[in-house]
Amino acid sequence: MAGKSRQASDNGFHGVPAGGWGSAKAVGEILLREHIPLAGPSLLAHQNKPDGYMCVSCAWAKPAKPHPLEFCENGAKATSWEVTNRRADRAFFQAHGLAELERWSDHDLEEQGRLTEPMRWDSTTDKYVPVTWQEAFEEIGRELRMLSPEKVDFYTSGRASLEAAYMYQLFARMYGSNHLPDSSNMCHESTSVGLPESIGASIGTAILTDFQNCSCIFYLAQNVGTSSPRLLHDLQDAVDRGVKIVTFNLLREPGLECFVNPQAPSQMLTGKQTPISSQYCQVKNGGDIAALFGVCKALIEADDALKASGMSKVAGTDATPDDVADAATVAFAASIAAADKKHVLDHDFIEAHTAGFEEFADAARNYEWAELERVSGLTRDQMMQAAHTYANSDAVLMVYGMGLTQHIMGVQNVQMVVNLSLLRGNIGKPGANICAVRGHSNVQGQRTVGITEKPGLVPLDKLAQLYQFEPPHWTGHSTVDTCKAILQREARAFIGLGGNFLRAIPETEAVEEAWRDLRLTVQIATKLNRTHVVHGEIAYLLPCLGRIEIDEQAGGPQAVSTESSIAHFHGSRGRAKPASSDLLSEPAIIAGMAKATLTQGVVPWDSWVDDYAKIRDAIERTYPETFKDFNKRLFQPGGIPRPLPARERKWVTANGKANFITPHRLFPDFSIAASARDVLHLATLRSNDQFNTTIYGYNDRYRGVEGTRRVILMNVDDIDRLGLHNGQIVELVTAIAEQTKRSLPGFKVMAYDIPAGCCGAYYPETNALFPLDHHDEKSKTPSYKLLPIRVIASPAAVRH
Repeated sequence: MAGKSRQASDNGFHGVPAGGWGSAKAVGEILLREHIPLAGPSLLAHQNKPDGYMCVSCAWAKPAKPHPLEFCENGAKATSWEVTNRRADRAFFQAHGLAELERWSDHDLEEQGRLTEPMRWDSTTDKYVPVTWQEAFEEIGRELRMLSPEKVDFYTSGRASLEAAYMYQLFARMYGSNHLPDSSNMCHESTSVGLPESIGASIGTAILTDFQNCSCIFYLAQNVGTSSPRLLHDLQDAVDRGVKIVTFNLLREPGLECFVNPQAPSQMLTGKQTPISSQYCQVKNGGDIAALFGVCKALIEADDALKASGMSKVAGTDATPDDVADAATVAFAASIAAADKKHVLDHDFIEAHTAGFEEFADAARNYEWAELERVSGLTRDQMMQAAHTYANSDAVLMVYGMGLTQHIMGVQNVQMVVNLSLLRGNIGKPGANICAVRGHSNVQGQRTVGITEKPGLVPLDKLAQLYQFEPPHWTGHSTVDTCKAILQREARAFIGLGGNFLRAIPETEAVEEAWRDLRLTVQIATKLNRTHVVHGEIAYLLPCLGRIEIDEQAGGPQAVSTESSIAHFHGSRGRAKPASSDLLSEPAIIAGMAKATLTQGVVPWDSWVDDYAKIRDAIERTYPETFKDFNKRLFQPGGIPRPLPARERKWVTANGKANFITPHRLFPDFSIAASARDVLHLATLRSNDQFNTTIYGYNDRYRGVEGTRRVILMNVDDIDRLGLHNGQIVELVTAIAEQTKRSLPGFKVMAYDIPAGCCGAYYPETNALFPLDHHDEKSKTPSYKLLPIRVIASPAAVRH
């Protein structure tokens, strides 16, 4: 309800608005907890500013004219977490062996603070001990030279800069490996696979001005209040000018219901809230294709009805006046334009720009409303209402997140979003585009500069020419493939550029066991996590500078760059004092390993480390159209836009068209056992107090969770039907691939406003339930948003 807090749901949870005093309090608490009450605010004043540093948390857009404070609660937490004055130094590692640290929680490991010097695991004491950088590089290089490149994986999290990512992929390929799995494999790979088939672009086409020009937003499966809170400003501005936001989401998230802007004194003082969604469709997890088919069916059948009525199609050119100074001509054009709106679909666009419409339209017509209602969890009226809003909007912006991509049918989910967009030409015009909200701060940019296992996506001939080597042309490992190679003991070494790989992947327990058989594990990181304490025979922990820190090299202070969710490149200049004088930058660490390892190619590694502008020059030489005048425009306010033909309705697809691609079913074909009445469909969630695998604390104020993360959110009817009760301790058991038992004890039942048959629990605590093969067939993205499980009463209880 506009201007009021969401009322308590039938399941007893009293919601709170996104933002407001809760966010302000959380920022203050994290600054105090990390002992930076004075330094922290000074740094935050430069976050996401054209002359400052780019946030190390989410990848949302950085406006040309930023707000006075261009950071959100989660961005403040990420900055505080990185520039904390806590240190995991040699004294810490002298006091704690790795067997002990394996029993620590993710939160407690990272809370020890910043790593300070390079470390090597000592098998005699089971502790990390200091080594020199040169000793580390020499042994890593020696070990890599003794291994076949096909047995070495080079992983990248989404945080490394464009400069580091470019060097890293070059190092891997000069070594002879295309095994370049990355965090994108686990989140938006379904976008990277689905969109090229549909529109010829591997990323979303939206830019920030689309939020200012749209007349409607369809918001699908993305929790803005937790995952990208700065986007709430754009949604609030849209609502204030009358834009309707139609939301499709599993849970009723506060950020998608109402927002109190912490930077608006009038709202903070009065508690006035901005309602975000004008219609909220609480769709079942896995029901997105059915829901979107319902909207498309309503549009297509409404258009069919108009056609059957005998109404002639109006020529689009008549809607434009030949002489804008002639009142009669303008009036005629206006009447034609009004008549044109009576046609529900944009037939001119469909005919000129698309292929596959008739097959898709026939599929939509043939689905029965009852089936669409059953699978989606929505009523026909809800889907019809969404279609009505869509049909009466001139420019519709599609926004979606990992709630669509992390599915067995993730690629088809993404393509259904495109199908809906194409029906009325809502792509490639102001206010009408597709916005894929990415997670980590440079996960999209790393793919842009060559972090991919797919050689066809990289200009290998150009690399060969520039650096005088023969790159491998075989397809490398995605993240799932890397896990399989580790399980089968085919992989022998793992180099990790950031991230917490073992916590992010599915099939956690089995992969951890096999991980210990790796010959070499090397982790480049700022803080300690579980992937560092579970290790191979030879294990190195190499601490690096963070993006927020001053990076002083021989050529002076350096800047790096990232790419935002809306495909703009931004310069980033660190401002904090480094956590230790023994830290090296990511480019310096990559160069050190490369020089100690490689026996082919010609690369000016040392010169690049002295001056990162030379790395950017190399990036521009490799990708001249994408990075034109890269150094010259590095700190351009609003960023450097990445060229995307689909924004201009140029379709770089096999047939030169934007394609309607028809899913052949509405829902994954699970086994009969997985469809039993005692089976629920689990979706993993992020809390308000985490970012990806980083856990800041054990509260989730947006969902009423306090002091724990081991909760299972359930519909009250399912709780009653399964003979459970609110607060009961239960065991979660995977209901597919049951030849291997996967279970987790000690979860507390929490009655919640979630569709019947569905349940939710936090990522990554529940990753061990997910079989490795439970992923999208094309993208291999793990289906973290849809897993059949059973919830079984258990007396067991565990802390956190």
